[in-house]
Amino acid sequence: MPAAAPIIRSIQKLVLYETRARYFLVGSNPAETKYRVLKIDRTEPKDLVVIDDKHVYTQQEVRELLGRLDLGNRTKIGQKGSSGLSRAVSAFGIVGFVRFLEGYYIILITKRRKMADIGGHAIYKIEDTNMIYIPNDSVRVTHPDEARYLRVFQNVDLSSNFYFSYSYDLSHSLQYNLTILRMPLEVLKTETTQTRQESFDIFEDEGLTTLGGSGIYGIGSKAYTKYVWNGKLLDIVKNTIHHDWLLFIIHGFCGQSKLLIYGRPVYVTLIARRSSKFAGTRFLKRGANSEGDVANEVETEQILYDASVMSFSAGSYSSYVQVRGSVPLYWSQDISTMMPKPPITLDQADPFAHVAALHFDQMLQRFGSPIIILNLVKEREKRKHERILSEELVAAVTYLNQFLPPEHAIVYIPWDMAKYTKSKLCNVLDRLNVIAESVVKKTGFFVNRPDSYCSTLRPDEKWNELGGVVVSTGRLQTGVLRTNCVDCLDRTNTAQFMVGKCALAYQLYSLGLIDKPNLQFDTDAVRLFEELYEDHGDTLSLQYGGSQLVHRVKTYRKIAPWTQHSKDIMQTLSRYYSNAFSDADRQDSINLFLGVFQPVEGKPHLWELPTDFYLHHRNTLSLSQTRRSYTYWWTQGVLNHLPLPYDEVTCSENRQKLIVKKFHKYEEEIDIHNEFFRPYELSSFDETFCLAMTNSIRDFMPKNVGIDPSPFTVRKPDETGKSVLGNKSNREETMLQRKTAASAPPPPSEEAVSSSSEDDSGTDKEDEGAVSQRSTPVKMTDTGDNTKITESVVQSMKDVYGINLSDVPSEDDLSIYTRFVQLGQSRHKQDMISHQLCSKHSLDGVIKLLRKFVTLELSNMTKVIKWCSPSEHWY
Repeated sequence: MPAAAPIIRSIQKLVLYETRARYFLVGSNPAETKYRVLKIDRTEPKDLVVIDDKHVYTQQEVRELLGRLDLGNRTKIGQKGSSGLSRAVSAFGIVGFVRFLEGYYIILITKRRKMADIGGHAIYKIEDTNMIYIPNDSVRVTHPDEARYLRVFQNVDLSSNFYFSYSYDLSHSLQYNLTILRMPLEVLKTETTQTRQESFDIFEDEGLTTLGGSGIYGIGSKAYTKYVWNGKLLDIVKNTIHHDWLLFIIHGFCGQSKLLIYGRPVYVTLIARRSSKFAGTRFLKRGANSEGDVANEVETEQILYDASVMSFSAGSYSSYVQVRGSVPLYWSQDISTMMPKPPITLDQADPFAHVAALHFDQMLQRFGSPIIILNLVKEREKRKHERILSEELVAAVTYLNQFLPPEHAIVYIPWDMAKYTKSKLCNVLDRLNVIAESVVKKTGFFVNRPDSYCSTLRPDEKWNELGGVVVSTGRLQTGVLRTNCVDCLDRTNTAQFMVGKCALAYQLYSLGLIDKPNLQFDTDAVRLFEELYEDHGDTLSLQYGGSQLVHRVKTYRKIAPWTQHSKDIMQTLSRYYSNAFSDADRQDSINLFLGVFQPVEGKPHLWELPTDFYLHHRNTLSLSQTRRSYTYWWTQGVLNHLPLPYDEVTCSENRQKLIVKKFHKYEEEIDIHNEFFRPYELSSFDETFCLAMTNSIRDFMPKNVGIDPSPFTVRKPDETGKSVLGNKSNREETMLQRKTAASAPPPPSEEAVSSSSEDDSGTDKEDEGAVSQRSTPVKMTDTGDNTKITESVVQSMKDVYGINLSDVPSEDDLSIYTRFVQLGQSRHKQDMISHQLCSKHSLDGVIKLLRKFVTLELSNMTKVIKWCSPSEHWY
């Protein structure tokens, strides 16, 4: 039995009851054996009054309480016609409370969907929410602008990529969550005593003294506010209600797939946490603010664990973390010029790298050293554009490194990815693989178990060169890779995939699943991982840039089908339209949701502000009383523990962030078995999450038994399970692509697709001449010879079943079978002809759509020119 376990929030089901004077929010655990009640006053027009009675009810006690409330709130005593207590809504959690110009609203999660499972701890995606106005209509004070603020707030779609968990802290990494579970018992006993002195409930500690040696310490940690998106919405109640009511949500991406290795289930999980600091859209949020928070900052963590053992203490878990984010300087791009690539402007001079120092100080505290910067922006340009950022970043890193100890210096790796993409002689991914190997060797990765015995039996020279910190319980990742281009979208996602692929090989090797820390392309495992990363990149690109990825891993491998280029053009147009017309409204919604802007009566409204610069840069409104040192730019105490991250060190400051409580070993608050299996609920196989997730055998592995079932075997693209299980239209599209590939003209290179799709898509005259990505012609089977048909279609019984079931089929049976094959092939030809006709019509539709879009843009520009002419302009 482990000494410590994560605390599971006991409030996972909520029901909101309504009377004229109050809302009663009743929360319970999944088994409905423990209840808590919140009382929300509805008679206050503008104030929020929430009362937690600090008592845990049983099911019978709650029924009696609701019965008394129903009886006491009827208009006439003894009246049976109308109820005094009505059920308003059922929910799964509280997002928070918000107020604009009238009264407060409560936001509840009404629908959820399980997205991942980490050691039995479920991660849910918000599917739907309900926003309820609290004050009664009789006391409501109306305001004409309330409805508009409500629309702006609801423009942040909470059903799009917001995640939460009742038992797993999504704002921290797996390494942090498992490190605090291994704190010494003496520390846990001390923290338990302090927690009892500050206990919230009246009778919370009854019976703890009689537990003796059978007790288990439950540990919870305060959320990392940088990645929490509803922190401001919970600020008003977090000190007045029990912590089980508080549900912190993150924004970003979460995906999980099952890798079956000869029947052994291994879960591959990808979690991306988007920073809530200096958050916004593509051209409206660039660089960094005055506190060192950068735009489009996302922490991506890949978690690998053996799903056959669920426990955190007994299972095998591994993770690797990397970060993307805008260049930490004061810079911006002016989108009012209506240019696809607006010029880059440095807004403020920063000779002492003040903002970069604040940013890297945050990273040293959270990740330790070394901090590795992979800068992918262009180095060679006719006109200085991206190179402006490179020169300033080099100067900032050089300045900061002169005060750090050499062993903990920031590592800077510049690499012009766009230049290598255009070269005929260089392979982009091969070069990225070399960089990835050196990065993973420096930072190491996290694994919660000692090195496997197989690493001793089959030693690998790369394993002995691996960095990080080796402890008795496994390995710790120290330091992190920080990747950036200009937008941190297309190039960055490909680079992060290559680093993640390299780290995945080391993770599999550390768990004893492969004999060498190396993974090749075109294997089931890498295809599964690439699909996860493409979903990850598309989601993050939609959130920040307004469209999906333009350039993918296949683009840089130069194996993308020719139809991909037309899709890239559409994504480029979508991104341009979003940046030009809808990003301003999205930015206002994000500012309002995160509490960056708070409406105040008598002050300018959100839509009346000319800019939000002053909202995100606090030093423009008030001067700081303390000035940071220009030489000792890090937080005190950080260097003493490097290369370990300061946030994971056992010290008094970090212990104050923990919630430690002693439980009986069978209590539900720490029983992950009950939390995962839910023995009190009726479940079915159709709704089982582990059966619905992406599976390497079902979705990627070939269906022929004679082929090696290992997910680490290199296969041709047409051998994968995806091609076998693909729907009819996908198969026909593939056949059409192959047939037309030999006669089709070479498609434009990825650099010529667009100059505005991503920062690396612009072309320079001196770098032209990229390699075309022409598809390789594939020979079609000749259907005229019956003998060839028989040889290509009929396989031996041993290949199909593994043994010889019978002799060769008789000639009559074989002729009947051949006849059916010919009928099927003739039918397939007719389907292909009809598909070609449909494709032609769809292409005509796309051309018409593009013409309408260009016409609309020209008309809009004409209106702008007329409005700006001196004769018609008003002052």
